[in-house]
Amino acid sequence: MLRRHFLGGSAAALLRKPSPAEQPFPESWFKSPVIHAPDDPAEWPAWREKLTLWRREAKARLNYDDSLYRRDDFAWVPSSFACCFLMLFDEKFLNRERGTYMVDEFLDEGEREFGGWDSVVLWHAYPRIGLDERNQFDFYRDMPGGLDGLREATRRFQARGVRVFLNYNPWDTGTRREEVSDIDALVRLVQSLGADGIFLDTLHRGSAEFRAKLDSVRRGVVLESELELPLENVKDHHMSWAQGFIDSRVPGVLRNKWFERRHMQHQIRRWNHDHTDELHAAWMNGSGIMVWENVFGSWVGWNARDRSILRSMLPIQRRYWQLFAGEGWTPLVPTEMPGVYASLWELGGIRLWTVVNRTQEQREGVVIRAPHVERARYFDLIRGREIKASPKAGAVPLPGSIRPRGIACFLAAAGPSLGPDFERFLQAQAAIDARADFRAGFPRRQVSPRLLGSRARERGTLEGMVEIGPARYTMTVEFRVRETGFYTGQEYCESVTNPGPPVQDYRPASGARMFQLDRLKRQVKLAPYAIDLTPVTNAQFAEFLKRSGYRPKRTANFLRHWKNGAPPPGLEDHPVVWVDLDDARAYAAWAGKRLPTEEEWQYAAQGPDGLRYPWGNAIRHGVCNAGQTGGTTPVKAFPGGRSPFGCWDMCGNTWEWTESERSDGRTRFAIIRGGSYFEARGSRWYMDGGPQPCNFAAKMILIWPGLDRCSTIGFRCAVSLL
Repeated sequence: MLRRHFLGGSAAALLRKPSPAEQPFPESWFKSPVIHAPDDPAEWPAWREKLTLWRREAKARLNYDDSLYRRDDFAWVPSSFACCFLMLFDEKFLNRERGTYMVDEFLDEGEREFGGWDSVVLWHAYPRIGLDERNQFDFYRDMPGGLDGLREATRRFQARGVRVFLNYNPWDTGTRREEVSDIDALVRLVQSLGADGIFLDTLHRGSAEFRAKLDSVRRGVVLESELELPLENVKDHHMSWAQGFIDSRVPGVLRNKWFERRHMQHQIRRWNHDHTDELHAAWMNGSGIMVWENVFGSWVGWNARDRSILRSMLPIQRRYWQLFAGEGWTPLVPTEMPGVYASLWELGGIRLWTVVNRTQEQREGVVIRAPHVERARYFDLIRGREIKASPKAGAVPLPGSIRPRGIACFLAAAGPSLGPDFERFLQAQAAIDARADFRAGFPRRQVSPRLLGSRARERGTLEGMVEIGPARYTMTVEFRVRETGFYTGQEYCESVTNPGPPVQDYRPASGARMFQLDRLKRQVKLAPYAIDLTPVTNAQFAEFLKRSGYRPKRTANFLRHWKNGAPPPGLEDHPVVWVDLDDARAYAAWAGKRLPTEEEWQYAAQGPDGLRYPWGNAIRHGVCNAGQTGGTTPVKAFPGGRSPFGCWDMCGNTWEWTESERSDGRTRFAIIRGGSYFEARGSRWYMDGGPQPCNFAAKMILIWPGLDRCSTIGFRCAVSLL
């Protein structure tokens, strides 16, 4: 009796097993980026109830303050669904010849292919950063037109309703330092360019100082983290990536989006060829998508099916963004089809169902039975048509045809709530659906070399050169696995760091292969040629300018280190730098020569025995410029480092241009050889620096002359002897 009195009721009732909704939710819900859903539909009601309780407790636990989401200057965030990750060097955006940004052309194509962008990330420095002393902020300053040019591009994006994000690389600590902190430098850039947000590369979150300083110079600028945003930082980070999140078999909910409905998450898996998992998660959660096809110079294009799905999604998300940012979200409402799942969104008399087909099969028939509401009309928003159906037993059957891995959307609303332009909206959706293409093949691009014709020379005019070949040899090229890929991204590769079987259809990845050394082999036949014994010097380049009158079309950073049009005193016999590939070609043409191919360069450096370094198979002190002086050295400073053919300076001092330019229509690049005196330290994300082995090749993304001219790249010339 005492026990019954103390417990306050019947022991049987109190000792019963609690229902799923009454059981405490897992602590992992506070930590996992996706709250997984149960497989059994019978458990969904209790799971939804538990989600509601969790959200209430989480807000209380964090003493959640949503004041930043209530600010008018951030009202744009919940409708910013589609973000494009744009490499500033992308040939679809940057016209290298004119030095101009093709903003309208880029946006027009985005509308045709994807349904248009709500925001863009203007990515700049990586994977080029670390080649010389320039820091991440210099990469914005040295783009065409400098900051004025980028400000005008930003204005043109914004005039088309597209928000602009700048990028911050917190790991950039080994290049030239600014006079102010990184945060202050970024805030100045935001103010100067009129940007709308900052993408926080490799970060889970930014600091409170960041938020405060942004507010002091420009209202409405958001912070978007790349890595999973902690729940406690949702209050001051309006956006975050949902990168590589692992969903349950039955679609779960994005934790941060469930917690704060106005928070925008962008689904992304950058290396995937199939983006339906991301599209499904965004559709079921009323959230966004990051489209990133040019991944730091590697082509990872979206297939026709995924583009078609996104084109159908986005107009609905934008039109009904208030539903997706509101409180009327019910995840996992029942459907009538196996493998088909739905979320329900309700606001102001409107009911909207977002539906995904998780299977590889077409689904036909009744998808949802909607509770009937008097005077309601029903629509299939993906197909763009009204559904004429009669209620049965208080419910209206909503039929549909859902393509494999596709989506559906149903709307129920009374006439006045549809809006005056609703019929036009339906017609537009029908037109989008009519051009749907569900082919899922990867849209490969052809990488094409740009090889200039060689110029023959008489043997008697080869002063300062050495004759080589003909030769046949097995060319082994080593390169660092980076997100840039290498030649075509489809070579057979074997790992140097972790030996194993060759890898076919090579693609960079952020996993175990990143940063290791890989090796390519191919048989090479060289016709007789001659190559300069030394790199071209400042004095030789000055003579070229004097005699030829050469002046590049784009002069940004041309011979930046020269003073009053002449080499700095004492550097006359140092290799010329701050010249781009076209400057080097111009010199070579004037001299009746050309640039060496990388095959010719490597053979001249390592000789017929395939030496690892010009002088032998091991690194040695005192035989090359390894950065001892912090700059270049005379081209004949290290006689002990000459190659088997007598060539100087083929390791260290400067990288050298080779005639190896390629393009896939989105990314131009060239292969540079030899290494340089400079090495940016402190991060694996930098380009390789310092002296390099003869067979080491670096893929250098070509941006435009102002950035392609570096303090660490020179060149030597070659000539064909046939």
